[in-house]
Amino acid sequence: MKIKKYILYLLLPAMFLAVSCDQDIPNPNAATDEQILNSSEGLIGMVNGIKYRYTIGGASGLYSGISANGLTTGELVILNAGNAELAQLGNGFDNVAPSNSVITNLWTNLNLIRADAQKILANAPDVIADDQTRNGVLAYANFFNALAVGTLAQFWEQVPLQTEIDAQFSTREAALQEAVSLLGQAASQLSGPLSPAITSAIGTDIDLPNAVRALTARYNLMLGNLDAAFSAASAVDLSSQSVFRFDNVTPNPVFRSSLITQNVYDVSENFGLSGELAPDPADGRIAFYLEPNENSGKGFFTSDDASVPVYLPGEMTLIKAEVNARQNKLDDAVTELDNVLTKTDDVFGVNANLPAYAGPTAQEAILQEIYKNRCIELYMSGMKMEDGRRFGRPGPQDADPERTRNFYPYPNVERDNNVDNTPTDPPCPGSC
Repeated sequence: MKIKKYILYLLLPAMFLAVSCDQDIPNPNAATDEQILNSSEGLIGMVNGIKYRYTIGGASGLYSGISANGLTTGELVILNAGNAELAQLGNGFDNVAPSNSVITNLWTNLNLIRADAQKILANAPDVIADDQTRNGVLAYANFFNALAVGTLAQFWEQVPLQTEIDAQFSTREAALQEAVSLLGQAASQLSGPLSPAITSAIGTDIDLPNAVRALTARYNLMLGNLDAAFSAASAVDLSSQSVFRFDNVTPNPVFRSSLITQNVYDVSENFGLSGELAPDPADGRIAFYLEPNENSGKGFFTSDDASVPVYLPGEMTLIKAEVNARQNKLDDAVTELDNVLTKTDDVFGVNANLPAYAGPTAQEAILQEIYKNRCIELYMSGMKMEDGRRFGRPGPQDADPERTRNFYPYPNVERDNNVDNTPTDPPCPGSC
């Protein structure tokens, strides 16, 4: 059975998620759950299906996360208020309703990825006989499970970690700890190269060992596990690339759904930064991220077939800078910061090409410069909302807020099906 059939099968739950009726019409050409979960080819196909769900289309986790985060933090600006769901996020505060389709898509797809990854993890040990193939499938499942859980924790105060009726919720700290644990399992399963059975079906677009280390650094930093974050970031090969690849059939969703139309949203001037955070006019990242090509594409969203990085090398360097600054190793922090500011050889072309840092040497000032460079270096990566909270930047309760939400309300699709356990939405105005 072809891989594409498994991908189609995995997309069906999202199509019928909100429908509860008994009009189940069997499709004789569709793979059954039993067929998929009880064959090596089926489980590898499920990994492809998970990757497809995260990346493809205007309802994907990738598009929804970048769009929601960007509009909430001022990275992006709405061009047409008639796009009501996106406009809600642009307006922020109590305008973001639990029925909002963007955050509903984000919630739904991430939870479906988590659920499918757990199915793979439960079945692969008994189904795949070849050790190398089994370990690779498990590593991919753990990686995408961690990505889904960690991303949920960036946008919601509590998340479910198990797939069951009336699922219980866990704190975002517990979710991030779970993500780190899943990545640790993935790392232990990557003692050797991936098998040809996996690379021929899934490809080599993601350098899985380095991607696992990068997400381990990211989520440990969010948890405040500074030493672990530094160690993982230091272990990432900055010359490697891990990307989500697109083509004319399955196009880059931000380019196709938003930028090319010039009728949905666009980038904000100066990355949405002002005052002390405003970029140096000579910063090479302005041209990379903000200046359009002939099709209005920008940054990593320049065409239908433009790839999007899973993580950026600059993120790893800035993680090391932040850890050093928070541990009061200020000279070391500036050294890592300078590695970003003076960079001219980034593997993705994200090069500031600026002089070394010459600002104040107090910890607060260095941390602010690190935050500023995260806003620029990691522009439209979905990270700014989380970063703003961690750095204590002005939020929705403050004067001149840099973000209009701290966390999102829980989608109606969850509350309607899990009435007893879905937490109360963050009060807004208040602590939203």
